[in-house]
Amino acid sequence: MIDPSAATQRAPAEATKYAVAEENLALTRAIGRPRAVLDVGCGVGLNGAFAKKRGARVTGIEIEPSAIARAKGRLDEVLPIDITSDEAVRRGLSGKQFDLLLFADVLEHMADPVAVLRRLLPYLEDDGHVIVSLPNVAAWTVRLGLLAGRFEYGASGILDDTHLRFFTRETGQKMLEAAGLEVLRVEQNPMLVRAAKDAVLAAQRTLAGPAPDPEALRRSLPYKLYEGLVRPVEDVVADAAPELLAFQHVYVARKRPRPRKLSLTVGMLTMNEEESIERMMGEIRRVAPDAKILCVDSSTKDRTPEIAARLGARVLRQVPPRGHGPAMELLMYTAAAQSDLLIYLDCDFTYPADYIPVLRKLCEEEGVDVVNCARTRTRPAAMPLPNYMANRTFAAMAHAMHGIPTCDVHSGMRAYRSSVIRAFDFDGEGDALPIDTLLYPAKCGYHVVEMPIDYNERVGQSKLRKLAGTVWTMIRLFGALPVGTRGGVHYQIK
Repeated sequence: MIDPSAATQRAPAEATKYAVAEENLALTRAIGRPRAVLDVGCGVGLNGAFAKKRGARVTGIEIEPSAIARAKGRLDEVLPIDITSDEAVRRGLSGKQFDLLLFADVLEHMADPVAVLRRLLPYLEDDGHVIVSLPNVAAWTVRLGLLAGRFEYGASGILDDTHLRFFTRETGQKMLEAAGLEVLRVEQNPMLVRAAKDAVLAAQRTLAGPAPDPEALRRSLPYKLYEGLVRPVEDVVADAAPELLAFQHVYVARKRPRPRKLSLTVGMLTMNEEESIERMMGEIRRVAPDAKILCVDSSTKDRTPEIAARLGARVLRQVPPRGHGPAMELLMYTAAAQSDLLIYLDCDFTYPADYIPVLRKLCEEEGVDVVNCARTRTRPAAMPLPNYMANRTFAAMAHAMHGIPTCDVHSGMRAYRSSVIRAFDFDGEGDALPIDTLLYPAKCGYHVVEMPIDYNERVGQSKLRKLAGTVWTMIRLFGALPVGTRGGVHYQIK
C-alpha cells in the first residue's frame, strides 16, 4: 500500500513516489463493526473505506495532496492535520470522539511514536480500540541482507528511506504498552510472495510506464487470484513463525477498561411469547429499572410484539422468521449501538432475571468483557438428558479444539461489553452463533468469565432446531480454528 504521509516528516514532493496502493488485509480483518473511525495517515483511503462499508463514519488524517484527493472520494471527511503538533490535533479534532483509531504504517515515520499515540488517545472513547500496523524489521529478508552485510534503504517496504523507527514484534508491543494501551492480540501480513515485490513493480513499470496508477495492481486479475488462492496459505505458514515470516505486525489494542457505570440494554429474542412477555419484562424492570429493553421478534401467531412495545420495549421485527442466528446478530449490533453493555436472556424464564445485577457488577466493577452463564456444570433437572449430553459434548469439543475450558457453548444468557461486540464482524447466517460470540473474544485476548447459573422449566414451547443446531455447531467449531490464539489466557471459571 502507499505508505501514509508521516505528518511533517516527509516533503510533499516525495510522498507521491510509492507505486502500489492496497488494503492492509490483516488490519481490515480486525476492524469489526465500529461506529466512528479515525484513520490516521489514511493514504488514498482504502482501509478506511473498508470500515465505512461496515457501517462506520470514517474521518481520515492525511497531508499529501494527491492522496487526499482520492481519500475524499472514499471517506466521510479527510483532515490535513500535523499529528506531531498538540495544537494542530486539538484544533482539528476538537469535539470529535471515535471508538476505533487506525494507524496503518504511520508510527514508524515518527521520531516519538508514543507521544503521537498519547496525543490522539484523548479522542478515543472508553474501551475504544486501536489497530496499529508496523513493518517487521526482523523479517527473513532483512536478516538475510544483514548476514550478507547489507542494510540498504529503499523507496518503500520495511527499509523505507523515510522510516525513523524500526520494530520487531516484541518492541512494537512494548511501544503500545508504553502509551498506556492493552495489547489484545497480534496478527501479521506475511513476507512470502511479497519478497518478490521489486520484480513485480519493475514489471508493472515496464507495462504501464514510469508513473502507473498506484491502484492498478490491486484491481488486476493476478492480484485477485493471489488474494483468493495464495494468501490463505501464506497466512497459515506465517502463523508458524510470525517473528520471521511477517512483513507487518498488526496489533489490536485498546484503552484498559476502568470501573464505571455502564448503560445497559437487556435483550431478548421473542417468538410467540404472549404468555410470558409481560411477566418477563416486569422481572427485568424490577432488577434493572434503568435498562433499555430490546426485543427482536419473529412472532407470527400472537401479540408478543404489541405487548412488548406497549410496555416500553424497543421491538425489531424479523418477519418472516430467518432463524436464531440472524436474529441474534441483529440484537447484538443494535444493542451495541445504543448502550455500553448488553445482557441477553431467553423470554421463557429458563434463566432467572435475578442474575442480571450480578453480571452487570462483574463488567462494571471487575472489568470483565464477557460473562458466559453456564447451565451444565451438573445436569439441571429441567434439561432433558439428551440435551444435556449434547451440550457437554459440544463443550468438550470446544475445549479440545480451541483450548477454552467451557462447559456451555450454547448458553442463552450472557453479558457483553458493547465495545467487544463491535470489535468483531459476527456472521449470524445459520444457527449456533453463540459459538462464535464466545470463542472469538476468548481467543482474542478479552477477559471472559464463566459462572454457573440456575436453569428452570420453560414457559411455552421450545423453538430449538436440533438437527440444524448440531450441523451449525460443527461448522462454527471448525470455522473458529483460525481465529486468535488457542487457549484463551483470560478465560476465568468461577
